Amino acid sequence: MNKTVKQVMMAVLATTLGLCASLAQAQTNSVYVIDGRGEVATSGTGLCWRTGFWTPAAAATDANGCKCDKDLIPKEICEPKMATSAPTAKPMGEKITVAADALFDFNKATLRPEGKAKIDEVAAKASQLVLEVVIAVGHADRIGSAAYNQKLSEKRAAAVKDYMVSKGIPANRIYTEGKGSTQPVTKPDQCKGPKSAKVISCLQPDRRVDIEIIGTSK
Repeated sequence: MNKTVKQVMMAVLATTLGLCASLAQAQTNSVYVIDGRGEVATSGTGLCWRTGFWTPAAAATDANGCKCDKDLIPKEICEPKMATSAPTAKPMGEKITVAADALFDFNKATLRPEGKAKIDEVAAKASQLVLEVVIAVGHADRIGSAAYNQKLSEKRAAAVKDYMVSKGIPANRIYTEGKGSTQPVTKPDQCKGPKSAKVISCLQPDRRVDIEIIGTSK
């Protein structure tokens, strides 16, 4: 009796090993075990049998990956977006530098009439776009302390924003930032000497507001 049971067990084991060998032999380029019909071999619960070469990255490039491991593969691979007839235009940006002496008096953050006229031109360009964002970055020259110049540059950028909002540009589309005197346009060997009318005039390029408009054509 024991001999008979042993023989049956050996027969089952041989059959199982033969099936595994057959499946492994049938598997060629896939990271999943392929049966003799060319289908992915599955367990009793419907899970795909993986080979020793299986990795998430390999599954993503396997023809059977989305069928077997959809939850582990990037969505765009298993569910590619349908191509549209006309590609969406990418937002385009235009950077406009407005000299601060046209916008403000020296050492001030209150817009001058000439400055408002300049910003009117910028607002007009923005109105011609499906606007994404307007970025206004204020700058100051080196005269004064770093802390003072930082606040002054922020106030200048904020003044530009307030005026643009008054011209119809949505406030939530305008981002402001102040750079103080950290990004001068003038060279280190220019405008030498202590504060004077000559030095103030020389440093004019550093007193500026950079305005960048980003959007798409209507």
